Amino acid sequence: MEYRRITGIVFSCIIIGCCRSDDTYVGKKIGELNSYHHQVGGDVYAVDETTFLIKNFMYDGNGGDTFFWAGSRPRPGPQGFIVPNELGRTNILDRYLNKDITLTLPDKKTIPEIKWLAVYDLSRLEAFGDIYIPEGFEPPQKIILNKLSSKTGEVKSGAVTIIDSKTIIIEDLSYDGTGNEVHFWVGVGPQPHSKGIKIPDEHGYMTPLGKYRKKTVVLELPGDLTVFTVDWLSLYDIQQEKVLGSIIIPEELNVPPSLVKVIPHENSMPNCEQLYKDFQVSWEVFGDQITMELAAQVGENDYVAFGMSGSQTKPEMIGGDVVVSFMEGYLGNLIDYNMSSYMPCTQLLGQHKGVCQDDKVGGTQDYQAFSSKREDGINIFTFRRRLTTPDTGDIPYPDTGEAMIIWALGTLDSIKKPTMHYAWSKVKQQLTFSRKATERKCFAFTRSDKPSLKRWPRFHLADPAAREFTARLGPDGGSRGYSAITQQYSDTGLAWYINGYLVPDVYIKRNTKYRFLVEGGSNPYDPRSYHPMIITDEPHGAYSQLSEDQQKEVRVLAGIGYSVRGDPRPLAAGRLCLWKHTQDGDRRKDVEFSTFERFRNSLMLQCGEGEAAVLEFTPNKSWPDVVYYNSWTAPNMGWRLHILEEIHTEQILAAVSGSQGLRFIVWHKFSFILCLGVWTVLILI
Repeated sequence: MEYRRITGIVFSCIIIGCCRSDDTYVGKKIGELNSYHHQVGGDVYAVDETTFLIKNFMYDGNGGDTFFWAGSRPRPGPQGFIVPNELGRTNILDRYLNKDITLTLPDKKTIPEIKWLAVYDLSRLEAFGDIYIPEGFEPPQKIILNKLSSKTGEVKSGAVTIIDSKTIIIEDLSYDGTGNEVHFWVGVGPQPHSKGIKIPDEHGYMTPLGKYRKKTVVLELPGDLTVFTVDWLSLYDIQQEKVLGSIIIPEELNVPPSLVKVIPHENSMPNCEQLYKDFQVSWEVFGDQITMELAAQVGENDYVAFGMSGSQTKPEMIGGDVVVSFMEGYLGNLIDYNMSSYMPCTQLLGQHKGVCQDDKVGGTQDYQAFSSKREDGINIFTFRRRLTTPDTGDIPYPDTGEAMIIWALGTLDSIKKPTMHYAWSKVKQQLTFSRKATERKCFAFTRSDKPSLKRWPRFHLADPAAREFTARLGPDGGSRGYSAITQQYSDTGLAWYINGYLVPDVYIKRNTKYRFLVEGGSNPYDPRSYHPMIITDEPHGAYSQLSEDQQKEVRVLAGIGYSVRGDPRPLAAGRLCLWKHTQDGDRRKDVEFSTFERFRNSLMLQCGEGEAAVLEFTPNKSWPDVVYYNSWTAPNMGWRLHILEEIHTEQILAAVSGSQGLRFIVWHKFSFILCLGVWTVLILI
């Protein structure tokens, strides 16, 4: 029994990541540098087929014409080639003192092709230090395994590839998504079993898996887990305790080390739950109060939101109650929010609706802050609240049973208000705040320098004959879409689609009449469905939400009239036509679409009853050269109108292309798909 108890503890530590080895895997060791002169020394590892790592490299820098030098002759000599230094340069070597450096062989040469690596002086034709590559040495490289094995046939895949010590790729994964609690699952032992641990999906979420249809999935092992500490990977149904598909990970793998940095985070609270790869919540209930810590790996200008769902059966933002936390320099902020709509807090017909601070809708701020800090890229907030507060807008934290929670990570706008989140609880996640046994299901944070996603092309509508445009709404497209195109964040997650394209630059002629057929919604009781179009000289819009002094700073050019009393009112409120995700669509996965056209073709167009509003305007000589189309109700939904004396398509093409690639597409090629008119579209890559 004692043996089993100890084995269980060690097993849990390996899986959860609480046991850390001091010997971080950095590659396959070749040996130590032989030292002949100038104090050369260091341990040499093969990182992959083309890369060396020298740990604790020493060289006094006193050689005259000294380089990293490699060759295929039996011994170091003049027949070789320079290996660029750790900066990729071929300069004479400077002094090194116990420095870890990475060297990459040039011209696609590989380690098996050479016989030695040296610190070599070309003027003296002498090696100051060297190391010989053993005969038959095999450097680390990716390992291609078989496909997932599935006894039930519920899961199919292509080959499984181990890229490095923390990265596994499953090619052509297919799964129907019908299981209620199916997760990617890893563990130790000869076969998959119920004592494993779930790992994040390809987007970092810890929620049950959905449908996959011949999709290539890239998984990163979380925390301290590596392919050396787990024996298998599976798709596992926790509810039914059933393995849907699995593969055994071989022992003694010779794969490259991962470039992922592991960032430990610990606290003294008895309970911890990993809700997302970059977000964890810890808590302790004492009496009628709950103390919590939110820890999230986010940007400096990002917020973290956590609270109770507006529904007891699913994660529901509307009706929800959350605390929004963010850092301003060294100062932390914790603000109690009540949510009545998928919109920023908006005042319509004398009432505040949307995501509003409690004190704006008759409530009170009920969170007591203890500490806030930003440490190694992680925002950490500790606070307390009563389980049940006197505020009728607050949802109690239940002292028994499971609680349906919601959370979100997002970016703040220019006035420190939360914009539409980029990660959130779309699939239900429940916590038992009052659980008796201590359970810590969190792992260390990880970070890697992944290249940013390529944004979708910018679109330029520049037809000299065009006089009419169609303006509808659609999703902002996440980090490839609106924010990448405009360098602004959509507060609503919506943006204008002009002639079916996401916030294009539109080129129009001065002293010429134009019409926008506006279909942004006309229901003033619902801020989500009320977006009359306006044209102003500033890029944000939301004129209705500005104070009188702020409105005086904005020049209104079209779309706004005034009552007898001088109150502004919108003029172009038509029916709502919305490009929206299908039932199987998921806004969290918008970034998977490499082009806007593919993304838009995945959407469906839904139009309400009524007609489009007509916004007519004639830009005269007093208009600035650049103005902006936007929403009367919400900020950051539109983009630029360029006012020209004449529209010369070729000149515009040359001006916007610059040094970047440009594709020229005639709109009528797509008119059958979108049932729109004939337009000339310039697409800037």
